[in-house]
Amino acid sequence: MAEYTTDRLRTVALVGHGAAGKTTLVEQLLLKSKMIGAAGSVEKGTTVCDFDPLEKSAQHSLRSAIVHLDWRDARIHLVDTPGYPDFVGQAIGALDAVETVAVVINASSGIELTTRRMMEWAKQRNLCRMIVINKIDAENLNLPALLSQVQEVFGAECLPINLPSGGGARVIDCFAEDHGQADFMSVADVHRQVMEQVVEVDEEAMTRYLEQGSIDPATLHAPLEKALREGHLVPVCFTSARTGAGVQDLLEVFVRHLPHPGEGNPPLFFAGSDPDARSFRSEPDPARHVLAHVFKIVNDPYVGRIGTFRVHQGTITRDTQLFVGEGRKAFKVAHPLLMMGKDTVEVPRLVPGDIGAVAKVEEIVFDCVLHDSHEEDPIRMKPLEFPRPMFGLAVEPTRRGDEGRISEVLSRLAAEDPTLLIEHDVGQNETVLRGLSELHLRAVLERMAVQYKLEVSTRPPRIPYRETITANAEGHARHKKQTGGAGQFGEVYLRVEPLARGAGFEFLDQVKGGVIPYQFIPAVEKGVREVLAHGHVAGYPMQDVRVIVYDGKHHPVDSKEVAFVAAGRKAFLDALAKARPMVLEPIVNVQIVCPDSNMGDITGDLSSRRGQVTGTGNLAGGLMIVSGTVPLSELDGYAGRLKAITQGNGSYSMELSHYEPVPPNVQQQLAAEHKTHRKEEED
Repeated sequence: MAEYTTDRLRTVALVGHGAAGKTTLVEQLLLKSKMIGAAGSVEKGTTVCDFDPLEKSAQHSLRSAIVHLDWRDARIHLVDTPGYPDFVGQAIGALDAVETVAVVINASSGIELTTRRMMEWAKQRNLCRMIVINKIDAENLNLPALLSQVQEVFGAECLPINLPSGGGARVIDCFAEDHGQADFMSVADVHRQVMEQVVEVDEEAMTRYLEQGSIDPATLHAPLEKALREGHLVPVCFTSARTGAGVQDLLEVFVRHLPHPGEGNPPLFFAGSDPDARSFRSEPDPARHVLAHVFKIVNDPYVGRIGTFRVHQGTITRDTQLFVGEGRKAFKVAHPLLMMGKDTVEVPRLVPGDIGAVAKVEEIVFDCVLHDSHEEDPIRMKPLEFPRPMFGLAVEPTRRGDEGRISEVLSRLAAEDPTLLIEHDVGQNETVLRGLSELHLRAVLERMAVQYKLEVSTRPPRIPYRETITANAEGHARHKKQTGGAGQFGEVYLRVEPLARGAGFEFLDQVKGGVIPYQFIPAVEKGVREVLAHGHVAGYPMQDVRVIVYDGKHHPVDSKEVAFVAAGRKAFLDALAKARPMVLEPIVNVQIVCPDSNMGDITGDLSSRRGQVTGTGNLAGGLMIVSGTVPLSELDGYAGRLKAITQGNGSYSMELSHYEPVPPNVQQQLAAEHKTHRKEEED
């Protein structure tokens, strides 16, 4: 296998809404570069990237997949990502592995929900962006209107660098050429627009262009790279993954125009512990210390754990010793690997810009940094922001004896998916699996059954209510117990104050004169936290509360830790009873995509669920996007309701917004249920 230096590498993530044709496009790119002998089919389950049995059954991607190909004198690393919002965590994770994000748009469907989101996330991450309009061979297209919509939504910097020709049978290069017959627009006009956009970022190139009236595109690599890096130009390309039109041209764009790892915007790393951590940028120098970031984890039942990473600095070879995050024990790289879907290829070395992998290293976790010097400060990458998983199912094994396995299997699945959260409510003895949607969790449960042979039963979980207080109050308790020998004594005075919503919990020690010895203050806090975990009104955790311990008494013989734990707990309960406690409910932001004909039904249904519509927008293909807020408790069964309203043509996503007080009647009901439950436990 040929070896490449950093300047001959390109890294591209293909993102975009589901059914945009990303996986089929990868097949065509692999075919054109002769990495495969024949293109596979998503429908037949024969593609390189959708190799998982569950993906073959679903006929769409569930996880990101990495391939590499050689074109001209360069190597291109491609990350094929899922497009449906239910699996967006895999697409977001890929952003830290690439210089360029190629947002693929279905020419028939236009700009869809995930298209908008990925463009925004890529922009926030300071990545180079390009747009690939795919399926240009479809019937009844209006490509000029779609291009206008792209420029309206994403900005005038989105300019085509090639155009369809011959009814979508091929494309014309509008960057290098200023003549030719395109299906729409003038090649000369587009060439001029792109040249002017590029030279705007380079004073010397601008001067030459103004003086000569034209400029040789071959001399514009540096200005073009700068324009891409600064987001001043977002190239638009046209392809048909079905016929292969424009695919070879896309390979040329990747190699000739996209930045290599030494030209892109380097990612931000942090060294040291908060709050004193210092930030720095990696340097794509093969001679420096190794810095590699793990952006994907797969637990293969046969190979074990595979950690896929992007090398940002240094060189990894066989027998290189690497540390995982803050770990003090190094592991030796047995086999540096490149990924090709489910297959791996061993290579002599991985240099800055390579996307590689190592297998059978259990210490590797998602988002960790691999490095080769334990003398350095703890190093981490600027974290990505993932949608918070809010859709939940309580799970329990259907077979006796699987109680121990369920925790292990769920941990392995959560290690692979940053948008999968495992919660265990000790008080309710409930294990809750949280994800982005019903479809997301259904795919996880199917993986548990197929890959791990673990069957579980599910039911709706308890809504994650919280409790808080609305007034200042004081509490006092004396714990005194005499058992014949040494007794127990502790007395605590404290104040409680409400904090701003979302502030959490604060515990302050304002005791003076040693009336409560300093060694017993943690015991008081422990007692307070015991109440905090189980609440006061309805048995839910408390938040947004400040507790101030300001006075108390102790006994030189009888005061013990257990006494101050009890006194702290009782004093906190005493204060809570006077502080007007209340129950809070989670409010989520929802985005609903539906046909415009269902708009009224959707907004009316949201209102009936105590929801508020905060905005609406038009999408291509007769679709609307409705944004709003709604209590999470009102979304039970919403997926089915939305399917019924839209005849299966609607989708929605949600993420936590904030907490608000529940209506009085709901609080009374929750308090009554908690009282009944507590009484049953006592009986």
